[in-house]
Amino acid sequence: MKQILKNRLLIFIGLFAIYGIIQILLSTSILNDYYEINIVLMGINIILAVSLNLINGFTGQFSLGHAGFMSIGAYTSAIITYKLGLPFPLALLVGGISAGITGILIGIPSLRLKGDYLAITTLGFGEIIRVIFLNTEYVGGASGLSGIPKYTNWTWVFWISVITVVLIRNFINSSYGRCCVAIREDETAAESMGINTTFYKTLAFTIGAFFAGIGGALYAHNFYIIQPETFNFMKSFDILTMVVLGGLGSITGSILSAIFLTFVYAVLQDYAALRMVIYSLLLIIVMLFRPEGLMGTREFSLKKLFKKGEKSNEFTLN
Repeated sequence: MKQILKNRLLIFIGLFAIYGIIQILLSTSILNDYYEINIVLMGINIILAVSLNLINGFTGQFSLGHAGFMSIGAYTSAIITYKLGLPFPLALLVGGISAGITGILIGIPSLRLKGDYLAITTLGFGEIIRVIFLNTEYVGGASGLSGIPKYTNWTWVFWISVITVVLIRNFINSSYGRCCVAIREDETAAESMGINTTFYKTLAFTIGAFFAGIGGALYAHNFYIIQPETFNFMKSFDILTMVVLGGLGSITGSILSAIFLTFVYAVLQDYAALRMVIYSLLLIIVMLFRPEGLMGTREFSLKKLFKKGEKSNEFTLN
């Protein structure tokens, strides 16, 4: 018990140190606006990758509609602040809840499907959402919604990213999360053991959609403008690449790959076509030499770091 408290205290101190150092560098302009934008993007991508990993990695459901949930959070939150003039925290909450409710509505009928059929259904959902925003003049139609106030900053992104990781990690370690992992391992066996597979799959889908909506709300209030094309299939593919590269079933892997791929994106932003080639090559290389991803199902553990040779629980992030 004392070791667990000590590890958690070390993590808490480490988080405050990371936050404080970057906040000082931004406040003193040692890191300029270019670096701030990319650091904020890293945080948003961490939220998106970890939330998609809950659906694809831990529950074993192949979803390609994460950009659709992100767009719902982005547009809803933008309407709350820009059109209605309400506070940003409320916009974040409403953006997440609206995406979560949509996740329930989409999840209940579609999560009875499996494999490629579910992927096609969620892909279609994302495209339907994009076309709806594309033809809705209230939110700017094809030209998008511009003039959104900039509320997203390092503080908001960092602490929401931490909350996202902690909540999803706790969910996975709970009895609900272990039911989701059981469904991933063998859905038929899980069902025969009395697990309501549709309920748990919908629950994971809803939680993932909620945090995707939060990520979308942060995104909308960081770039002043959002357009339907921002949330097309390629955005879902970007998030999926982060999850696969980091490891299906590893929160630590999703965090590392989100940071790495955001860095690659920043370096290659003037060469969009080359970026997709590199993404594809990365996936091919990972599938050939490490099909389970960089981290597989392993997590970073201070216990394992300090005590070499001691076996650690795969679902523990102490």
